[in-house]
Amino acid sequence: MEEIAYRSRNVRETLVELKNISELSVDLGYAAALYDYPLLAEEVLELEARADSLQYPAKIALMLAAKRSSDAEQLVGIVQVVEAAVGITNAAADIAAIVTNDIGLPTEVRGSLPTADEVLLKATVGADSEAAGRTLGDLSFETEAGVSAIAIRRGNGWNIDPNEEAILEVGDVVIGRGPDAGVRTVREMLTGDPDATGDRHSDDVDELGRAADMLVDLKDISELAVGLAYAAVLFDDDQLAAEVRDLERQSDALKNEVETLVIEAGDRVSEPASLRGLLHLATASEAICDAAIRIADIVLRDGSVHPVFGQAIGDSDELITTTAVEPGSTLAGETLGGVELEEATGVAIMAIHRGNNWILAPTGETQLFADDVLIARGPEDGANTVREWARE
Repeated sequence: MEEIAYRSRNVRETLVELKNISELSVDLGYAAALYDYPLLAEEVLELEARADSLQYPAKIALMLAAKRSSDAEQLVGIVQVVEAAVGITNAAADIAAIVTNDIGLPTEVRGSLPTADEVLLKATVGADSEAAGRTLGDLSFETEAGVSAIAIRRGNGWNIDPNEEAILEVGDVVIGRGPDAGVRTVREMLTGDPDATGDRHSDDVDELGRAADMLVDLKDISELAVGLAYAAVLFDDDQLAAEVRDLERQSDALKNEVETLVIEAGDRVSEPASLRGLLHLATASEAICDAAIRIADIVLRDGSVHPVFGQAIGDSDELITTTAVEPGSTLAGETLGGVELEEATGVAIMAIHRGNNWILAPTGETQLFADDVLIARGPEDGANTVREWARE
């Protein structure tokens, strides 16, 4: 058995890395399963191993930092976040295992997943592409179209979570995520073909079509639950934490429905063995929500976390921010789609707090009003733009 030795490590840096890993692994896990990329799935497994290796020293450092009961009360919440972040990464690795273990998904279902709230992008840089030879920073996909590049494949190699200096070359395969309109725009830029579309398949079995819709819902719910859970703890908001709990309950119900539909589909599909992939994906998606509720539980039980958590969120790849819409501002009275908020800033609005109610995962048709409080996730420069639009 490999001996695990404790090495001192900055807790804030560990939390930053764990948060980034947990969110990136979910994106990559779904992309690997959707596009059947074994090498991308292997990258998710490496992220899982990295998260597991960070958990042990982080817990020891937190234990050593507690000098009195009040310290322990705050630090135990951080321990809970660490465990949940690792749990999210483990569940994402289970999604990737659909590929690495050759479980597979039915072809009737695989093509239906791009209807999710945040669409996954797969595009090859064409010879006539305006993107060839340019860096991601120069192309500004995130701030111009709301699309994040989460991986680039060149030959047999992968650049995971590429930075702004990454240069695209003809033949590169770019994997990203973002709103449907933004994905279409970026796909055209990458391919150089205005008619380029993602792969689609028709559903030959009614049950599989319904199962695909439920898997889309599970994907959206699991990703939203993770973001809202981190936000609930960051802002110490019990209502937001309660919404995460409701999302977790929805995921339980959807998982049960997927199981029932798979049984009903039986042997009427072209690849009955691959129905296991549906069950595997539903179970892993529900496990992500379970981990998210463990984060939100800190707020639900009136717990508190050490300020280092807020510092870690501020240093992570995607900021979680809250912004109030002021009367007469650019956003007041407009719809999210009308101002093209996500496409223009790269910031996704996870939820809107309006009066005593929450609007979760708002769409482009959602209208904003004065005094709405936006819970947003995205890059720092985009978040600053949203704040300006909300104030001016």
